[in-house]
Amino acid sequence: MPRADYDLLVVGCGLFGCVVAHEAVKAGLRVLAIDRRNHIGGNCYTERMEGIDVHVYGPHIFHTSDESIRNYLGQFGNLKSCSVQVMANYQDELYHLPFNMSTFRDLWGCGTPAEAHAILEAQRVPCVSPRNLEDYALSLVGRDIYERLIKGYTEKRWGKPCSELPQSVMRRIPLRFTFDGSFFYDAYQAVPEDGYTAMFERMLEGVEVCLGVDYLQERERLSRIASCVVYSGAIDEYYDYCFGPLEYRSLHFDHNVLDEENHQGCAVVNYTDAAIPFMRCVEHKHFVGRKSDRTVVSYEFVQPWCPGIEPYYPMEDDENRARYDRYRDLAVKESNVFFGGRLGDYRYYDMHETVEAALATVSTILSLRRSRQG
Repeated sequence: MPRADYDLLVVGCGLFGCVVAHEAVKAGLRVLAIDRRNHIGGNCYTERMEGIDVHVYGPHIFHTSDESIRNYLGQFGNLKSCSVQVMANYQDELYHLPFNMSTFRDLWGCGTPAEAHAILEAQRVPCVSPRNLEDYALSLVGRDIYERLIKGYTEKRWGKPCSELPQSVMRRIPLRFTFDGSFFYDAYQAVPEDGYTAMFERMLEGVEVCLGVDYLQERERLSRIASCVVYSGAIDEYYDYCFGPLEYRSLHFDHNVLDEENHQGCAVVNYTDAAIPFMRCVEHKHFVGRKSDRTVVSYEFVQPWCPGIEPYYPMEDDENRARYDRYRDLAVKESNVFFGGRLGDYRYYDMHETVEAALATVSTILSLRRSRQG
């Protein structure tokens, strides 16, 4: 480990940390970036298999309607436009996601928006004040869509019945009365043509990087070599779980190389039947239309989380938000430590939100440095 002094220590080389490190070096700071994993990129890390960039920790599609954010990432490599197609498999029947006229046609045989509206209105279960996710979903889409396409998938993801989940875990349930099957509506939807890892390597040019380093195990020494720390790990772990651990759901992945050209015909298939043990299957070549005689598919399984297992999805219920607020109160008292990213902020960020938050964080750090030096 280098012993020189640094202006900034960045803990975590995921998207948040890489943007912070890049901007800090560009501003003339001496930066060391570390990660407990043996690779950069965090959960956006891609690995080349059979000529295909495999999203090792699940699919990550950059999507935004903010041209400035799109252009920011575009400076680190060619962003290839992609319109992600997602299907739902329920008991071997396939339905289009998000819910659109193709979904309604396959469910009910209706061919016009008026027919779909009428069926939805007949199936909806009115609820003025939804108490949970089940009430919320039934009031919007009725029992057919809820039972086939929401309930099983959601309960696998969160490990609880929908009747015990807050409606906030599904921020919205999109209903489209067109035959538009694009998963996102943003003006810009893309993945790096040569994979996310290559994009992060370009971001980190000029940054000293050390991998396989656990900040919390060497906190005292590491904190002495930098005047400021940006920490993108779990905020509760940073404070040794003093208020108890925040809850997450975790994942594990089964990656398979198949001796076939095209396995499922689209990038993502969600398995919405609770009896199927995995949550979704991802065929990576479809993100950029990669041509190859073989393919790579990844099955994504949800698993319970406990300290020591990689956290993925924050459990955004009232109890955990209240616990996070107590950790945040400790964090704001820190003078030289800044928290961010999905674990530091205990929030499931989309990629464009991560970039925005990272740019805001480094702007704050640079402003404070100027005020202290002036």
